[in-house]
Amino acid sequence: MTSREQTRLFTLPDSGAWPEDLPRKVADKATVVGWALIQWPWLAKSLSGGTKAAKAALLARLGLPADALPNLGSWKADTGLLHLLVDHIEAARPANVVELGSGASSLILAKALSLNGGGRLTSFDQHADFVAATHGWLKEHGVDADMYAAPFARAQLDWPGAWYDLKHLPDTIDLLLIDGPPWTIHPFVRGSAEVLFERISIGGTVMLDDAARPGERVIAKRWRDRWPNFDFELRHAGTKGTLIGKRVG
Repeated sequence: MTSREQTRLFTLPDSGAWPEDLPRKVADKATVVGWALIQWPWLAKSLSGGTKAAKAALLARLGLPADALPNLGSWKADTGLLHLLVDHIEAARPANVVELGSGASSLILAKALSLNGGGRLTSFDQHADFVAATHGWLKEHGVDADMYAAPFARAQLDWPGAWYDLKHLPDTIDLLLIDGPPWTIHPFVRGSAEVLFERISIGGTVMLDDAARPGERVIAKRWRDRWPNFDFELRHAGTKGTLIGKRVG
């Protein structure tokens, strides 16, 4: 899912996504190396994207052809997360869904929305060519979304690494899926997503993929401390874990 980065250890995004005026800190690179040694058991486990039966059930559930999804696992979404997304859309029928990190989840989200209330997906990824290709892929399967290239800019608040230069955001977000940027920028890179939490509607939901990973557990701890108006729960529906936060007031 998180665009096309490979999860080779220590791989950083290519220059096409990283602005020249945003230097990569030596300390961030060192942190990536250190955390890679901590996270390798999780990374090995995440190579599995779920069983063939779970994938087939997901596609049948949405009326998609058997060959609609590429092989899952590694940096792609796993079937556990994708089923969670469909469950949520069926139950909550969100009007505005925002996704950070395009890919397999883009198709699943767009298709589930089309079948359950007709909400709109806005998806962001750092690679413009990948965004265009994914948008075309969605149209081949009869669904659409607002998809934008969002190059990296400076990290937000007190988080390390980088963050997306986000434009065209809806004023209100009912479901926010965070599956980017890649951890190879920094293990805590997705923490900056909290800059969007004020846009989450009352009763709206945040989902952080890869939440069983050590770096994301640190992020979750900080978010729990900073956002008492969200109820956070770690779910182990797939190989990677999903942190689900619901805004309660």
